[in-house]
Amino acid sequence: MFHSRTSLVAVCAGASHTAFRQKRNRIRDFFSPRHKRSGMEIHMLKIADNPTLAGLSSFFPSIVFSTATGTDLTLDLLLPQTVEGDTASRFPLIIFIEGSAWHFPENNWEIPQLSRLSCSGYAVALVTHRNIDDGHPAPAYLMDVKTAVRFMRAHAEEYHVDPDRVYAFGTSSGANAALLLGLTGDMEEFRTEEYSGFSDSVCGVIDCFGPTDLQAFLDWPGEEGSLDKQETFRAFCGGQLDPALLQKCSPVHYVTQGRDYVPFLIAHGDADPLVPFSQSEHLVSLLEQAGAEVGFICVENGVHEGNFWSQPLYDIFLAFLDRLSGIRRG
Repeated sequence: MFHSRTSLVAVCAGASHTAFRQKRNRIRDFFSPRHKRSGMEIHMLKIADNPTLAGLSSFFPSIVFSTATGTDLTLDLLLPQTVEGDTASRFPLIIFIEGSAWHFPENNWEIPQLSRLSCSGYAVALVTHRNIDDGHPAPAYLMDVKTAVRFMRAHAEEYHVDPDRVYAFGTSSGANAALLLGLTGDMEEFRTEEYSGFSDSVCGVIDCFGPTDLQAFLDWPGEEGSLDKQETFRAFCGGQLDPALLQKCSPVHYVTQGRDYVPFLIAHGDADPLVPFSQSEHLVSLLEQAGAEVGFICVENGVHEGNFWSQPLYDIFLAFLDRLSGIRRG
């Protein structure tokens, strides 16, 4: 998410000496007050210190949250910094699941981008899950991310998180998991014994180009063709395609009349070659008919990742989270 491939080195290398001098002079002219000492002019800008460490983030990698399956599952945690001795601060928590086609999520790509949310006052847990190619078919991935939610609630005091303000955010297959977190909170069939005294429900969901109807997604040829998806979904189902399992792991299956829903924010690029835009359209339509609160963002000409991401989109996500979590900014 929020990928930027522009190289700082390239930018600097392309700047002329004249432009550099002009920028340097503008910065120097901004500084005040000016002092003269021993015939030399000293330019100085005074700014206040940051006693609360606001806007700063810390990174805690590879925290083991599950061992019960025989595989150590880990999460990477971004936390707003707190001053020494602060035991009162509690930050809203984002459970982030990176897209991986239900294989093993690669978190390193997202850490620089998600640090923005941490610097804005959110704890962000980038969770992993078992890999369908290692013999862990669905719904193992969903059970794992639910375990991560319960782990974070169980360790809320240690990590300064607010267990009553937990949100799911995912991309692609990770968005499928995030949506299911929002739609299947505390369902027994997806729970493990770990941290059984804690809830795996969430209070809101951000979905970016996630598959919502797996059978329809399988039937759609897309850019990669049907063969790769057939192989992926055979592994997803444990060897043979299982329509009932595909339905069980499809968010649209859980949208019905007469139940309560957490708020959803769904974003999709209308030029996505991998997950069709219609997947999000269909889910949004069902949620609206069921009376759920749902926001829908179309990124014009947006593909799968890449140009989908922008600062305006990030700002919308942050505003959505702020509203749900009660954070007010000056």
